[in-house]
Amino acid sequence: MPAVTKIVITGGPCAGKTTALASIQTAFSRLGYKVVTVPEPATEFISNGVTPWECSSAEEYQWCQMRVQLTRERAFERAVKGMDEEKVLIVCDRGMLDNRCYMTEEEFQRVIADFGCNEIELRDGYDAVFHLVSVAKGAEEYYGTESNGARYESLEEAAALDDKFIDSWTGHQHLRVIDNSTDFEGKMKRLIEEISYFLGESAAYEVERKFLIEYPDIEMLESLSNCERVEITQHYLRSDDSHELRIRKRGTREWNTFYLTEKEIDGARRHLSRRERIELREYETLLTQADPALRPIEKTRYCLTYEGQYFEIDVYPCWDDQAIIQIEMPDEETPINFPPQVKVIREVTHDPDYRNLAIASRPWGSVH
Repeated sequence: MPAVTKIVITGGPCAGKTTALASIQTAFSRLGYKVVTVPEPATEFISNGVTPWECSSAEEYQWCQMRVQLTRERAFERAVKGMDEEKVLIVCDRGMLDNRCYMTEEEFQRVIADFGCNEIELRDGYDAVFHLVSVAKGAEEYYGTESNGARYESLEEAAALDDKFIDSWTGHQHLRVIDNSTDFEGKMKRLIEEISYFLGESAAYEVERKFLIEYPDIEMLESLSNCERVEITQHYLRSDDSHELRIRKRGTREWNTFYLTEKEIDGARRHLSRRERIELREYETLLTQADPALRPIEKTRYCLTYEGQYFEIDVYPCWDDQAIIQIEMPDEETPINFPPQVKVIREVTHDPDYRNLAIASRPWGSVH
């Protein structure tokens, strides 16, 4: 059975998705992947005469579109599992949560409930999400509707819709936003680099920067549309000095997704060597291999998007005056635009006391 990775390419109107999909096909086929693209239903529906404004309601149209999308994704996943390939990359031209932007929250919840799904299950069913920012934000002179007959948004509507798409995916473990800070060729290059890094095909690595902050206003965070709460429980497994193994339960009371991560240790640096979603049964089996010298880490994570950057605020149960915010950047020189709600105390990126492994090795609160 091949190793299957499923990603989403999403973005606002006129963001470059069509070119991106072709670029991904070329780049990763050369790296030995069987690249399978799941097409977007919306363009097919509208181009073939089924339009949202002619259906009985937006909810009815989205029900039909999402049913096709869900069925198609599941069929593609089943098909590739039987392929004689070493590694398969499923690329979804938009994902299920994109549809959320075209309905009220009540309508969206009714539709997915009718499918027997919930939003966390749908969101975390993808291994990574890559959002291409619409040219309506930062490259307005290139915006137009001529290249896609299904596109009808004005410049202002496209920019607002772009924000909604990002908000819908906020909370995913690996969401990356590719903006218009370079020319279009540079934008595509950055997308391929981000996917290569995620797949472990690139020698380049992202820099994770970590900051100690004042304890945030939880009520305020939970009221923001661009912020999503996630509960995390993390266990470290027995391993040798050259490797770090951990398993993670991530989600809510209603639904959780499980992950296994392996890092190779080279002095003070840790290099990601494996990261995969696992089933509950495998998670429970691996729990028996938890290192008894390290306590499990429990934290509430608030995923927050701000000015095209994706932040994660970790609130630990026994800290009442501080928390940690972290962000992955392409390099240490990239400016960080902290959300106005965050009050930074100091950077702790290179402070070993604030690594999760260090926190797991001592009683709560002792890192103050």
